[in-house]
Amino acid sequence: MTRHWIWAAPLSAAVIVIDQITKAMVLAEPSFRALDCLNAGICGRIEISSLFDLSMTWNRGVSFGAFQAEGLARWGLFAVTAVIALGFSVWLLGAARRLTALALCLVIGGAVGNLIDRARFGAVVDFLDFSGMYFPWVFNVADASITVGAGCLLLDQLLAGRAAKG
Repeated sequence: MTRHWIWAAPLSAAVIVIDQITKAMVLAEPSFRALDCLNAGICGRIEISSLFDLSMTWNRGVSFGAFQAEGLARWGLFAVTAVIALGFSVWLLGAARRLTALALCLVIGGAVGNLIDRARFGAVVDFLDFSGMYFPWVFNVADASITVGAGCLLLDQLLAGRAAKG
């Protein structure tokens, strides 16, 4: 076991806390009426700029709304995500490189943040909307953390491959 867990665990926890606080703020926004529209698509939008809006949506799928799941499939998606997060946690315990550990804790924190939503509501709270920049998906802090973590993991593997070649 490496010593990365000393800083990685608090970083994963910070991702979860920031994710849940931002989602709680969105859920508390009266103009969204988020809990009243749990079965709807977009619950409301607050226009911020021509590039960015806050758009409250319920995502029943995975990243960027892919693989929408209802009923029993929702719990299957929950279980698969939990197993993946657990697998990444085991990988983190043996991570030799700092970038690997950073990447894994970002993915773990994001996955757990979204798992909390899925367990509470049956869907994930998404609200960051950059569709003004031709990015058609609405996402959240957990999704951003997972995406950055996956990018770091890819970079780490590329750098490790180059180092191995000498």
